[in-house]
Amino acid sequence: MEQKNTIIRSKAPLRLGLAGGGTDVSPYSDMYGGLVLNATINLYAHCYLEVTNDGKIIIEAKDINKKEEYTSAKTLPINGTLDLGKGVYNRIVKDFDLPALSFKMITYSDAPAGSGLGSSSTMVVCILKAFVEWLRLPMGDYELARLAYEIERLDLNFSGGKQDQYAAAFGGFNFMEFLKDDKVIVNPLKIKRWIVDELEASMVLYYTGASRESAQIIDEQKNNTKQGNTKTIDALHKIKQSARDMKQAILFGDVENFANIIKQGWEDKKRLAKSISNDKIDNIMNIAYNAGALAGKVSGAGGGGFITFIVKPENKYALIQALKDLDGEVIPFEFSDGGPHGWIVYNG
Repeated sequence: MEQKNTIIRSKAPLRLGLAGGGTDVSPYSDMYGGLVLNATINLYAHCYLEVTNDGKIIIEAKDINKKEEYTSAKTLPINGTLDLGKGVYNRIVKDFDLPALSFKMITYSDAPAGSGLGSSSTMVVCILKAFVEWLRLPMGDYELARLAYEIERLDLNFSGGKQDQYAAAFGGFNFMEFLKDDKVIVNPLKIKRWIVDELEASMVLYYTGASRESAQIIDEQKNNTKQGNTKTIDALHKIKQSARDMKQAILFGDVENFANIIKQGWEDKKRLAKSISNDKIDNIMNIAYNAGALAGKVSGAGGGGFITFIVKPENKYALIQALKDLDGEVIPFEFSDGGPHGWIVYNG
């Protein structure tokens, strides 16, 4: 009788940063404490893990058309190609004192890297979830998020903050506190269904068609903070306060104030680094405002990727049509509950 192969699948939700983004980045979060309000949406990172016994490790990222194959070993080389998957594997084997494993891994994301929806960090959480299911690792939401953060920021030395890993690990609407020594407190928000419906009716997600290298933008923000740049630090203080204001606006269903906070938050964000906005983004914003948008902000670090617009529901169709005349893409979405999913199936 042919032996069945164990196959593990997982997915983790991408997130929209609604307020406070940037205050989760060290050294600001260490010096002043950061606050972020974000929410996950029904776009996902995906992982397929097939357990094999052929003494090989194959890692393939379908969305970026890259593939690497190795002889099974306890440590895989970090060389700039498919490092997220290799970084997760290396850390799992090290932390849990495992022998060299043999498997085939395939990943892809519903949003491209550099899109501003936390796709890289979400992918790390997604891959981790697959290993957790396969190896039955004792790991809760906080442990999963913390390990994902350490792999991406410390092991792989990728620039960025902390919100993305915790958003993917917890899911839903969350008000997050970022304190010194990398301490994070996640406060899930229970939002009434009519408020979620109204927010979805009032929002448009637009992909500019240009992803960006967030590391350069984040490094500029970090350097400005380290050097005591008053303009940057004052902007971050305002952005942190916007997270508090956004929490109240969402809990009360005050979409008008929600829009005002998004709009002001984008103005404050542009003061963090020079490359956060550019002529293309400014042009898209102007067209959107002329079509009825109340507010808009670039997701993530800035510079490109996705833009979130707020609009009165009766003007949403007109805004979508105006954006469709540009060279980007309007992406339908809904908010999602829950963090990563992982499940085991059998093939053969």
